[in-house]
Amino acid sequence: MDAFYASVEQRDFPEFKGKPIAVGGSPDGRGVVATASYEARKFGVKSAMPSRQALQLCPEIIFVRPRFDAYKAVSTHIREIFSRYTDLIEPLSLDEAYLDVTQDKLNIGSALEIAKQIKQAIKDELNLTASAGVSSGKFVAKIASDMNKPDGLTFIGPSKIESFMERLPVERFFGVGKVTAKKMKSMQLHTGADLKRLTEQDLIKYFGKVGKFYYAIVRGIDHRAVQPERQTKSLAVEDTFEHDLITIEEMYTELSKLADKLAFRLNKNQLKGRTITLKLKYSDFKQITRNQSFPNPVSDYQIIIDTAKLLLENIDLVDKKVRLLGISLSNFNEIQIPPRSGDPYQLQLFD
Repeated sequence: MDAFYASVEQRDFPEFKGKPIAVGGSPDGRGVVATASYEARKFGVKSAMPSRQALQLCPEIIFVRPRFDAYKAVSTHIREIFSRYTDLIEPLSLDEAYLDVTQDKLNIGSALEIAKQIKQAIKDELNLTASAGVSSGKFVAKIASDMNKPDGLTFIGPSKIESFMERLPVERFFGVGKVTAKKMKSMQLHTGADLKRLTEQDLIKYFGKVGKFYYAIVRGIDHRAVQPERQTKSLAVEDTFEHDLITIEEMYTELSKLADKLAFRLNKNQLKGRTITLKLKYSDFKQITRNQSFPNPVSDYQIIIDTAKLLLENIDLVDKKVRLLGISLSNFNEIQIPPRSGDPYQLQLFD
């Protein structure tokens, strides 16, 4: 979907049409943007951007509180449209999904035509636009769906995939964040063609296990199946810092950003879990995790940040520098843990 939350708000509230809006965040500069309208994006406002920065880029921006029930209802309708064409649907979130139309229920016989019909149905029935990517593999289809937004449709056929991957900037590859992209560019690796010059062993050596994926995908090899019963086992956010964190105050600040982002994603996917895990990596790459479980499912920002801070306090930070922090929530469908005497949320910490 195109700027999904913001588009639903502009559809339902005409006073927002044509104006720069941000769903999430607040005018006082707290929180982060969940979705920005295209009018706001022209100023550089992006998802996961701190509200304060969004205000600096676009002083006229309007902050709107999320209405997850409304987004869920729209998403359910969209899934129903998908199901008219195929039963092989793998939802990624409320506003995104993979569809395998190899065996289409209406015998249309063309993936491109199916995409056109789905886009038109969404427009006719929901007054919203969607962008689609059509290809023979999940990775390329995903990249293609982002190429001509909004209301885009991009087809990359099998014979074009390898040349397409060779031209693709490295930062567009799955798993390549700012730090990895910076490392790649320092090695003169700017595009898929550059990655293709390295052996599989070299890619694994430099980038770990994901190097095997880079080696295959740049050659157009992607055999991952669409998984209709895909079940989320955990949801995580993390950040690797360009400069190591030294003080506890710096770490609290970064944890607050991560907790805010995680809470948005949990609400976006209507998920609650019982185990919060803190991940920390020192400058020497030693990694530590700590977790805490609860008797009842949680997704609230305040519980997440308070727990993350508590877990951090139980880690030895003396003379340590931190290069990565992460928070995850898991145990979405686990049996409830009987509360202990005293504080029901103060359960044991684990390595």
